[in-house]
Amino acid sequence: MVKKNPFHLVERRPWPIAVSFSIFCLLLNLVFFFHNMIMIFWVFFFFFFLSFFLFFWWRDVVLESFVGYHKNFVINKFYVGMLLMIISEVFFFFRFFWAFFHKCWFPGIELGSVWPPKFMKAYLVDSFSVPLLNTILLLSSGVTITWAHHRLLKRKEFFFNFRLFITISLGIFFLFFQNFEYSNLKFSFKTLIFGSCFYMLTGFHGGHVIVGTLFLLICLFRSLCYHFSSKHHVGLELAIWYWHFVDVVWLFLFIFVYLYRRLK
Repeated sequence: MVKKNPFHLVERRPWPIAVSFSIFCLLLNLVFFFHNMIMIFWVFFFFFFLSFFLFFWWRDVVLESFVGYHKNFVINKFYVGMLLMIISEVFFFFRFFWAFFHKCWFPGIELGSVWPPKFMKAYLVDSFSVPLLNTILLLSSGVTITWAHHRLLKRKEFFFNFRLFITISLGIFFLFFQNFEYSNLKFSFKTLIFGSCFYMLTGFHGGHVIVGTLFLLICLFRSLCYHFSSKHHVGLELAIWYWHFVDVVWLFLFIFVYLYRRLK
């Protein structure tokens, strides 16, 4: 007698190795581009291939859901996988916050024992200008995505799509204002440890906002194709988890990177 396995044993596909190779080539060429060794064309070339392979990989996952392979046991493992991924992202940001707090609370004599360094105070952006606006945008997006989820549970697809579209728009506006802030900053990544920590924290957070916005955009596309129902929308729930994580990280950034150094 053969015992059934509760896991979904996927068939062999080329997508994992293809995606891994594309990411490796993309990052390698990105490093070469930063050192002026190649043209930007090759970065976009491998980014196109990465997007191409990811599309077909995600397409297979969606088809597996339609066929019925994603039972409750498998779905629970999706939740666990996303939770572990978010925990790893928490520790990813934690190390940059650690470096920032170390210099913030114990500035060395090379910084004049002052944080931020005195000569940089005139170059810092006002905490109650673009950073406050971006905080309002992200907090509002957290409200709208939760509201959209509730509309889907009530089987009101039109209102769900509209509120999901508003959330995506707020994310795009956030990225626009973040880019506006960068273009007006008078210090760079090389400006002491403060510049390095500032750009690492805000830059990686901006990258996560881009990923989260694309995640929600794919969910909107799938919703328009009637992939979601009130009882089965795992992809959307995982996107919401990720978006709330992005919101929380920005709150820490605004309080400790922008607001706290203003109050010191």
